[in-house]
Amino acid sequence: MEEIRRALAQVYDPCCAEKGISVVDMGLLRSIAVTDGRARIEILLTSGWCPFAARVLDEMKLAAETVAGVDTAEVEIVWDEAWTTDRLSADATKKLRFLPDPVAVTDRDAYLRQHARTEEAS
Repeated sequence: MEEIRRALAQVYDPCCAEKGISVVDMGLLRSIAVTDGRARIEILLTSGWCPFAARVLDEMKLAAETVAGVDTAEVEIVWDEAWTTDRLSADATKKLRFLPDPVAVTDRDAYLRQHARTEEAS
C-alpha cells in the first residue's frame, strides 16, 4: 500500500498543482485497501463543489494502476467525513499557511483582503 501512496503523491489537484501540493499532501486520501490485485481507494474532497473531482479521481485511478500487483483500482469519494485543514501535511501547511478552516470564514473576500495586507506588510 505504501507503493500506491507514493504513486498517488504524484497526482495534483489543479487548484494546488502550482504550489506543488499533491492529493496526498492535501490530506485527501482516507484509505487504501488491496485485495486480489484490486485497489480500493477512499478520498475526501476539500469541497463537494470541486469542479476537478472527476479529473482527480481518474488521475488517482491511473496512478494506482501503475503499481506492480494492482490490476485495477477504484477511487471513491466518501461523504461521511468532512475535509478540514488539519488533514494537510506539514509541508502543505507551510505552503498554504494563511488557509483557514473553510467553516471559520464567513466573508471570503474580507479574509483575502486582510491577508493581502498582512503579506504586503511582511
